[in-house]
Parts: sequence; C-alpha cells; structure tokens
Amino acid sequence: MVPSTIRREIGQLLIGSLPGTTITPEIRSLAKEFSLGGVIFFSRNIEAPEQVAELSRDVQSLATELPLWVSVDQEGGRVARLKEPFTRWPPMATLGRSGSAELAGRFGAALAAELRAVGITLDYAPVLDIHTNPKNPIIGDRALAEDADGVARLGAAIVRGLQENGVAACGKHFPGHGDTSVDSHLALPLVEHPPDRIRRVECVPFEEAIRAGVAFIMTAHVLVPALDEEKPATLSRRIVHGLLRQELGFPGVIVSDDLEMKAIAATYQVPVAAVDAIAAGCDALLICSGDVEVQARTLEALVHAVEQDRIPFKQLEDTLLRLRRAKEGFLAAPVATGRPSQLRHVLGCDAHQRIVDEMARFA
Repeated sequence: MVPSTIRREIGQLLIGSLPGTTITPEIRSLAKEFSLGGVIFFSRNIEAPEQVAELSRDVQSLATELPLWVSVDQEGGRVARLKEPFTRWPPMATLGRSGSAELAGRFGAALAAELRAVGITLDYAPVLDIHTNPKNPIIGDRALAEDADGVARLGAAIVRGLQENGVAACGKHFPGHGDTSVDSHLALPLVEHPPDRIRRVECVPFEEAIRAGVAFIMTAHVLVPALDEEKPATLSRRIVHGLLRQELGFPGVIVSDDLEMKAIAATYQVPVAAVDAIAAGCDALLICSGDVEVQARTLEALVHAVEQDRIPFKQLEDTLLRLRRAKEGFLAAPVATGRPSQLRHVLGCDAHQRIVDEMARFA
C-alpha cells in the first residue's frame, strides 16, 4: 500500500526552475504541496550577486523538512550563468592542455567558494565527456581533453575541489556525449560505438569520478543502440540502472538532463518522460523552462505512477534515501551567504584571478 505521505515526498525528485528573479506565488504553492527537492538558476534568474544571494535565501524559505538544492550550470568558458563580478573562468579545455590536476583542484575550490558565497550548493560540473569528435556542436572546449585518462584525472580533481569546499559536484553527461554530431538541445544525438568501446573509453572518467566520491551524475539525452536500441540513455533502464548503478556501482544521485530539451521533448511529453526516467533509475529530474504548470503536472504524473506500481514503491524508497543522504552530506548546516561587502572580497578576487591567469597560459 502506498503511504498517504507520498504526495509530499515525491517533490524531492524535482529540481525545478523559476520564471524570473523572485519566488512566485505559484512556486510557493507547489513547494507547499510537494516539498521540492531544489531549483536550478539560469541567466533569467540572475541580476547581481546580492540578488542571487537573496534569492538563494528565499529558495530555502520553501523548505519543509529538508533544505533545497540551489543549483546552477557554472562550468567555465561558454557555459557560465554567473557573469562578472564573478570570476570569468576560461574553457575547461585550457585545464586539459595544462595537464595539471593540482591546478584543476584549485580551480574547483575557487569555484566552490564563489558559489557558496551566494548560497549555491550544487554545480552541474565537471563535464566528463571526451572530446573525440571535432564536429561536436555542443561539447567542444567544454571537455577537459580528447583522451579518457586526461578527462578522468582532471575531472576527479575538480570534483574533489568542489566537494571539499562544500559544493556538490555533478559529472555529466553519462554515458558520454563527446562523440556526437548533434546538439541534444535540438535533436536526439546518436552514439554508434559498441559496448566494449563505451566501457573502455566513455565510462572511464565517470568511474574515476565515482572513486573520487562525486555526489551526482547527470544522464545524456543520446541514443546508444549498442546498449538500448529504442530508448535514449536518460530513459533507458539498461543504461541508467544496469550500467551506471549496477555495473559501475555508482551510489550517489543520478539526475536527468533537462527533460524539456528537444532530444526528449520532441518525442515524449515531459510528465511521461519523467515517469520513464525515474523508472529507468534516475533519482532526480531537471525541468528548466520555468513553467510551473509543467512542473506540477510532472509531479502529479509521478504520484500516479507510484500508485499504479509503474514506479515500484521500494525503488522510490531507495531513491528518497539517496536524496536524503546527499542533502545530509552537503546541506546539514545552513548555507551562510555573504553580505554585500563580503561578496566583493570573494567574487573575482585576486587569488581567483591568478588561477585564471595560470589557466589562460594554455589557451
């Protein structure tokens, strides 16, 4: 029998999004009913460091039993939601050319300091894709290197740098988005390698990140026919549960990439994709447009899926336990955002700029 508390608990599976720079009444209502897992910030949510810090505090006012993740895509290079006066980090390919795990670790630590200063506790970084296809339109210089060992070594250093300084890291995009020629924001990319090559190459950086204790791993919206002929990786139980959870032994949180990207949304309605992703073994879902109605319909669909046993209740219990453990690891103590005067001593500070200068030598 499904407990009556399931409605509230199901919200922990959603890392939702806001339409603007403040918490709307609709979001407050959703959080009150479902107990949201977290939010992700985009450029539309960001005006200035002080405003981001205030918004992060307001997000935590939505919490019931557990704090919320406040998350962002802050990789460096062209994927950076937080602009100046935050440090403007070079693309990760510069770290790859440096070959220095020590520099990568210092970068991760500095990045964490700036994120924590404004209340952000989860960063969707590092990219663990391997840049093996020069025609790849979406990865490119976001990747650390063109070889598996280089990505693995530097990616693990970034994971440690972030997490030892209080920000959960998220390796992406499993099982590998590096050797594709299509942008998954626009269509479904195809990965045509055989299983042994995927295990021997694409999986290597993720295995090293797992050894480094990475808290989250994000799935890729790619079709890998050698592993699943029909379903994109995010929706494939063979890939998410079979390969990542069981074979690679990842104990942490598996989060989907944005379910509103066209690689998924062109074929699946968001609530349908959400149910399929959780059934495949994902623990958390990203829904990023800021459309609160879509987020509400998704949570309703998840409740019904559990009631109808399309998502087994035991699986949901395991997921909720993983989500709770991750929050206990990073959110046990309240995140103290800096005062305006303090922020200016952290964001874009001389010490961080010196790291930028070291990275830029390899541009």
